[in-house]
Amino acid sequence: MPVHRSRIRALATAGAVLLALLSLPHSAGAAGSSPSAPPRGSAHMGMGVLDHDGQHGLPTARSTQTEGVDVSSHQGNVAWTTLWNSGVRWAYAKATEGTYYTNPYHSQQYGGSYDVGMIRGAYHFGTPDTASGSAQADYFVARGGAWSADGRTLPGVLDIEWNPYGDACYGKSQSAMVGWIRDFLDRYRERTGRSAVIYTATSWWKQCTGDYAGFASTTPLWIARYASTAGELPAGWSTYTMWQYTSTGPTVGDHDRFNGTVDRVRALATG
Repeated sequence: MPVHRSRIRALATAGAVLLALLSLPHSAGAAGSSPSAPPRGSAHMGMGVLDHDGQHGLPTARSTQTEGVDVSSHQGNVAWTTLWNSGVRWAYAKATEGTYYTNPYHSQQYGGSYDVGMIRGAYHFGTPDTASGSAQADYFVARGGAWSADGRTLPGVLDIEWNPYGDACYGKSQSAMVGWIRDFLDRYRERTGRSAVIYTATSWWKQCTGDYAGFASTTPLWIARYASTAGELPAGWSTYTMWQYTSTGPTVGDHDRFNGTVDRVRALATG
């Protein structure tokens, strides 16, 4: 039986449409994620450091610096007594990410570190491609990122680094990224009365903000570099407040140094 020409044309048209759809780039749409990206909510401090900056040794012990750790849902329920007995005196726990994720272990991590005597704080993993800086600051403050004047609660941290779900700079220009960070910092200060800490890596900061120097006068720096020294800092900062120096330390992996004795850690908590 002969095939009608109209059916042939319809099939050809459908094939052309399908081919066009398959050739389109993946949409940044709802999540902005590549097919191989990890699930949303799984990001944590230093997630991209090894891939982008590598590991270059470990620092030597210094009596003028205070050992700390940072944790997220990846560590689950943390053995805080073990860490305290090893000399860890301060800790940060991930509270939130974007405006869509809250760490289910935050209570044990944030409260447990406090219960053993540590000075503790919370951090937010920023995703500038999903919501404004002010919206994410509000989400953070409402879900574990607020500050209290008890002498043992550190100001909140904005973790701003490589996007694990897509474009390294979240699809933003350098000026737009600076604006987003400013939006977050301003809103956090408005809500809590404290300046948030910026956690970042120098190489990311150069790439995605153009090495912007304007936050340094009011914002403490937590630098990420897995090496024997903290190395070059982002523009404007002459020193760091905290330094994440490894992801393979004892008990929890991520270990940090506060640039000062435990009295200086308390001073930052006190404000």
